[in-house]
Amino acid sequence: MSTTVRSQDHFRLGLLFAVGSAFTFGMSGPFAKSLMEAGWSPTAAVTARLAGGALVMAVFATIVKPDWVREARAHARTVIAYGLVPIAGAQLCYYNAVSHLSIGVALLLEYTAPILVVGWIWGTTRCRPRTMTLAGVALAVAGIMLVLNVFAGAHINAVGVVWGLAAAICAACYFMMSDEVSADGSGLNSVTLAAGGLVVGAIAVGLLGLTGVMPLTFTANNAHVAGLTVPWWGPVLVLGVVATAIAYTLGISGVARLRPSFASLVGLGEVLFAVLAAWVLLGEAVTVTQAVGGVVVLLGLALARQGDRSAAVTAATWPDAGPLEEATSPARA
Repeated sequence: MSTTVRSQDHFRLGLLFAVGSAFTFGMSGPFAKSLMEAGWSPTAAVTARLAGGALVMAVFATIVKPDWVREARAHARTVIAYGLVPIAGAQLCYYNAVSHLSIGVALLLEYTAPILVVGWIWGTTRCRPRTMTLAGVALAVAGIMLVLNVFAGAHINAVGVVWGLAAAICAACYFMMSDEVSADGSGLNSVTLAAGGLVVGAIAVGLLGLTGVMPLTFTANNAHVAGLTVPWWGPVLVLGVVATAIAYTLGISGVARLRPSFASLVGLGEVLFAVLAAWVLLGEAVTVTQAVGGVVVLLGLALARQGDRSAAVTAATWPDAGPLEEATSPARA
């Protein structure tokens, strides 16, 4: 098989994982909202989500990779940092931003992460991304603004802006730290990182709630999803298994096969899936403006990908890939 064909297959598989991750992550909003409407505090919903995801991932990791605990201990610094920053940090910062800002503005601030990723790579490699890539970033972010209708009654609060930008930094760290795993098993395994990171994140958020730093309120009230009344454990199960365990595993595996700047742009699709999930599960209608914004986001993704395709792929420029002619060698040590 030629190097070009291998590279294309590698990209297609990574793109499939990244899109699947965006889809499953997008389901978290409606189910978490159903719990909050049933009386749960945001911290309680996050704790249940991370704890459920950690349990599922620990069982799954034990089956498919029995030595994952040993590997996690060997990479303890990376696993702990991943659990505290991209997992626990991003969610807590976002919820704090929402407490001061409208949800649209808070989400928009968090989804400036692709700009931070591209900027980080640009700054650390001293190699300017192609104009087409930068144009794709700008177009995708503009589409997010339309999808979220951020100009419709949005209000600005300095404290909330700081929390929102902190969430964006945590989200950017997710893509950059996920890039440390190996797509071919030669480095830190994605299953190990997901399982270990979720365990750390669940413990960290749980401690914040138990110590009273963040409100922690659970109820046994039924939740309402898609016009149906379901027991509280239904949304918790979906959040833990689908929107957390599966979502993080697919996301990490996707970033390991894609350049982090493009993978972060694909992650913007989470907003589109979240809007569709809210429409199907909660009856929140999609407006014409949101539909137009979705098309703009997809155009931005396509443009950014075209910019990446025409760029010279070198280890110095993109830390997750070596030169195409060296595709048979491991991407990273």
